[in-house]
Amino acid sequence: MLLQAVDRKRCASCQRWTGARRPGELPETVAIESETVSGLCQGGGWHGSERRARSACGHWLRWQALPPLS
Repeated sequence: MLLQAVDRKRCASCQRWTGARRPGELPETVAIESETVSGLCQGGGWHGSERRARSACGHWLRWQALPPLS
């Protein structure tokens, strides 16, 4: 498992991304299987396109499965 920091605002931590992931064991991280994990973008700047977990765009929304910021 790889951990992706939420503050990097990549697809893995975006609400619009549909790839396989889970909240990380460390605060403010998302766990992904590998750098090549991909999923579809739903409603963002790449809507309908397959994107890798570490991709980025200007339409990032914090994934709702993550604990709220304190």
